[in-house]
Amino acid sequence: MLRKKYEFDKEFSILIQLIGEMDDSIYIIDKVLSDEHLFRLIESDLSKRYQNTTKTGRKSTPVEVVLRMLALKHLRGLSYEQTISNVNESLILRQFCRIYFNAIPNKSTLIRWSHQIRQETLLQFNQRLTQVATQLQITKGRKMRTDGTVVATNIHFPSDNSLLVDGVKVISRLLLQAKEISVANSIFINSSLFRNRYRTARRISRQIDGLSKTRNQSGRQKREQAYAKLIEVTQASWKQAQKFKSIISNLNLLQFHQLLQRFEIFLPRISQVIEQTQRRIFNSEKVPAHEKIVSIFESHTDIICRGKINVDVEFGHKVWLDEIDGGIVSNYRILKGNPHDTQQLVPSLDQHIENFGLSPKIVTTDRGVYSQTNENYAQSLGVKEVILPKGGYRSKERIKHERKRNFKKARRWHNGVEGRISFLKRCFGLQRCLYRGELGFCRWVGWGVIAHNLTIISRGTLKNEINYHVFI
Repeated sequence: MLRKKYEFDKEFSILIQLIGEMDDSIYIIDKVLSDEHLFRLIESDLSKRYQNTTKTGRKSTPVEVVLRMLALKHLRGLSYEQTISNVNESLILRQFCRIYFNAIPNKSTLIRWSHQIRQETLLQFNQRLTQVATQLQITKGRKMRTDGTVVATNIHFPSDNSLLVDGVKVISRLLLQAKEISVANSIFINSSLFRNRYRTARRISRQIDGLSKTRNQSGRQKREQAYAKLIEVTQASWKQAQKFKSIISNLNLLQFHQLLQRFEIFLPRISQVIEQTQRRIFNSEKVPAHEKIVSIFESHTDIICRGKINVDVEFGHKVWLDEIDGGIVSNYRILKGNPHDTQQLVPSLDQHIENFGLSPKIVTTDRGVYSQTNENYAQSLGVKEVILPKGGYRSKERIKHERKRNFKKARRWHNGVEGRISFLKRCFGLQRCLYRGELGFCRWVGWGVIAHNLTIISRGTLKNEINYHVFI
C-alpha cells in the first residue's frame, strides 16, 4: 500500500533543536519541496506502479521520502549508495528527507521507485518550480535566452571491432547464466551451445587495433582478414544464442523468462552491428547516421555533429534549454536525432507563453537559430526585442540593425547561457548521463534541471532577504 508520509516525530524534533537546524540553502529547498502540487505530481506516478498499489499490500516507502531523497541525490551529485549513506549518518538530512527515526530504504527500493517517475511528470515538476520562482520574485519571465547542448550517454567510443566484442561478451554472459539455470533444473542441453568465445573475440580485436595505424596495402589486407575472423566468431556466438533461445522458448519454463527477454533485446542489436561492419569494412560503404548503432547497451544514442572546435562527433542526445531572467531554466527538450537549431525557437516561445501567459520582452539566441521565419514569428507574438544575429552575408541595413545599442546589450546577456550550460554540466550531471536506457536518460536530464532550479531558487531567496535587510 502506498504510504504518503511518515508521522511527525516529536522526539526527533527535540533532538534536532539540541544539535542545530539546517543551513539556509537547504532550509529554503526544504520549504519549496513542501509544495503540495509537487507532492501530488510524484504521488500520481508512484501510485501507478501496480494496479492496487494504493489499496493493498504492505506499507511502502513514503512518497515524500522518495521525492526528497531523489532531489538530494541530484542536488549533491551522489550515487544511490552515497545518498543512503549520507542520510543515514546525518540527523539534519534525516529531517530534510522526513525519515526521522524510521528505517532508510535500500538502494534497490529507491531505484525501483525512481523508475516510476515519467518524463512528463518531471517537465510539469519543473514548470511548477518556475511558478514558485516567479512568486518568490526571483524571476519575472520577461527575458529569455535559449541554446542547445549535448548530454553524452555512458558508452565507450564505438569502433566496429569493439561493438562486435561487446556482442560476443553479452552472449557469453547470457549463455553462462542459462547453463547455471539448466544445471539447477536438471535440463540436458548439448554443452557446445554454451561455448564461450569472448577471449577469442578480444584477442582478434587487439590485432585489429594494432593494424589500424598501418596505411600500406599489406596492412589493410591483414586488417580485413582479422575483421572477417571477428565477424565469423560473432556470427557463431549469435547462432549459439539463437539456437538456445528456440530451445528454451519451447520449454516454457518460468526460470528462463527473464533470460528470453534479454535475448530478444540484444540479438537484433548484435545482428545490426554485424551488418553495419560488413557494409563499412568490406563494401566500403558510408552508413547513414540514422541506420547506425553505436552501442548495444544504449541503442537509443544519437550521432551528433555540431562543428565544434576539437570535437568532431558526440554520442548522446541534443538537449535544448530555455533560460529566463534570474537564472531559471524554465523549459528543456530532449531532441531526437540531430535537428537543425532553426527548428527550436518556435516551440521555445510557445512553451514560454504557456508557462507565463504572455510573450517575453526580449528573446536572444545564437547565429545558428536565425531565420527570417523565426524572426517574423517572434515579432508576431509581440516580442519587442528579437535578437537573432544573422550568419553569413549581411546587408548594410542588417549590419546597422545589429550594431544598435540594445542589440549589443542583449547579445552580451545571451553569452551567459554558455556559463549556465557549463554550470549544469559541472554540478548537476549534464556532462554524461549515468542512468540506463532512453527513459533513464530523460529522468537524468529532468532531475539535473530540477536540482539546478532548486539551487537557483535558494540562492535567489537568500539574496533577496539580504538586500531587504540591507535596505531596512
